[in-house]
Amino acid sequence: MKTLVIAEKPSVGRDIARVLKCTQKGDGFLQGEKYIISWAIGHLVTLQEPEDYAPSLKRWSFGDLPIMPESMGLKAIHRTKDQLTILKKLMNNHETTSIICATDSGREGELIFRYIYKWANCKKPVKRLWISSLTDSAISDGLAKMKDGSEYDNLYASARCRAEADWLVGMNATRAYTLSQNELLPMGRVQTPTLAMLVTRHNEIAAFNAKEYYEVKADFALETKEIYQGTWINKTNEENDERTYKKEQAEEIAKKVKGKTGKAESVETEEKRQLPPQLFDLTELQRECNRKLGFSAKKTLEVAQSLYEKHKLITYPRTDSRYLSEDIAPKLRKTIESVATPDYQPFTDYLLSLPKLPTSSRIINNAKVTDHHAIIPTGKKPSASLSPDEAAVYDRILRNFLAVFHPAHVYDVTTVITKVEDESFRSKGRVEKSAGWTAIYAHESPKSKSKTKKDPAEIEEKLPAIKKDDPVSVQNVEVQHKKTQPPKPHTEATLLSAMEHAGRLVEDETLKEALKSSGLGTPATRAAIIEKLISSGYATRAKKNLLPTEKGIKLIEIVPPEMRQPETTGKWERALTRIAQGDMDERKFMASIRRYVAYLVEQAK
Repeated sequence: MKTLVIAEKPSVGRDIARVLKCTQKGDGFLQGEKYIISWAIGHLVTLQEPEDYAPSLKRWSFGDLPIMPESMGLKAIHRTKDQLTILKKLMNNHETTSIICATDSGREGELIFRYIYKWANCKKPVKRLWISSLTDSAISDGLAKMKDGSEYDNLYASARCRAEADWLVGMNATRAYTLSQNELLPMGRVQTPTLAMLVTRHNEIAAFNAKEYYEVKADFALETKEIYQGTWINKTNEENDERTYKKEQAEEIAKKVKGKTGKAESVETEEKRQLPPQLFDLTELQRECNRKLGFSAKKTLEVAQSLYEKHKLITYPRTDSRYLSEDIAPKLRKTIESVATPDYQPFTDYLLSLPKLPTSSRIINNAKVTDHHAIIPTGKKPSASLSPDEAAVYDRILRNFLAVFHPAHVYDVTTVITKVEDESFRSKGRVEKSAGWTAIYAHESPKSKSKTKKDPAEIEEKLPAIKKDDPVSVQNVEVQHKKTQPPKPHTEATLLSAMEHAGRLVEDETLKEALKSSGLGTPATRAAIIEKLISSGYATRAKKNLLPTEKGIKLIEIVPPEMRQPETTGKWERALTRIAQGDMDERKFMASIRRYVAYLVEQAK
């Protein structure tokens, strides 16, 4: 008699098989004395299509809408049906006494297993393996702490409701609006409001009217002959106190102060402390790699998945948490010891010299760890087989991990107001006092160096030593002609941020809170949503920017507000979270979805 373990992918199955000493190969499985290890290949079972309920529904017609089956059926995905058949046979074999669900620990992983279990009509008892790392020790610990599968029934209910609701809304809305516009218009409850963000930004740029303005810049010389620059302050202009929209005024000021003397009227120095970054969740890692390496969200996820599955170098990447749980804290020092290679040794040596790691609530916080903790290195040493892309992403994760334990970056910002002929000029300068965590990024390896130039706004002038009332002379004065700039198009980094923080666009406080914890989509699905917008012809990449197409702009113009605004997703996510927590009846949620689908079809008509 044996226990069947079902992993989500073959590579994960092989890792578990190694720990459980299952070395005998079979057709689509590995087995040992007590266990059989097999696997899915992602989703093997999906919801039936409309024509599976009635052949006539293959033809798109308004008369058939809305299509809302009383009970949603399942069917095998054709390309992976062979592996599904193997699993069904193993699950229902008389030698199999129990099953361990070892799919990814999250809502979607639960759905993958439960659909297979239901399709196979299996009745065997189930235990759940819930792990965040694929190292041997993490797998062994997880196997020792398994819970009964029924404890995850609410998570499955939430996952099933998400899948069925997406099917009902996406399929009916796509058919309805395609028929009404006579053009294929794929729709989705996350895809459409995400597209709306691109269109809104596009419209803001198109409607932008640039305004010309002028700044007066002066170079001042101290008695020591040292030079610094200041910008004239327009104290009558509330919109921006260093601008004037009158060219004559700017020229008059320049003429007034040219060649004159004045003094440093005030010198104020303020100490600033820049805290270290927080650990990565998937969305923040994708933003970082888009900004620093030019990677798409999809590419970053693929590389991170390889570092997790193939190389065992990082913990589970599809996480939405930026915190670690308390049980991880005792293992952190050992992880730091393990990554102390020459590239990182100055920073690991510093951390290991501390009597205790500074694990504040910004790092360790049980209340803010959901299905998985933040992405961190496992402590395994990387091999020479890493690709350049894998090495670059691993380097970002490792530096981030080390940075969170380092002190704040401390620097002084000095503001000087220089007075000449009753006109005031402002100068700002920055003096570093302690590099702190920023030292970790000062000497990055070439393979992980940023491909993007430093933002000019981050570069502050280094001021000479100036004291209050120091006399100065104007060496040069210049009037600079400028224009106000429109909002910038979205990049993948900024769109990911907008999706994650979609709640900021919502006024209802309850919905704002629901979106605060989930946003549009999940960390694991946002990359796929962006790619779907592109493949559907709604958006296009222009270098690093994401721009809506005419087709995408047209779609947002015709759909009702409920379909394009994030409030709808906020309501869904709030309900799905409550279902997962056991605080809401799934039937109530699905009834509301069916009403919404009927409304969308009516609007399209």
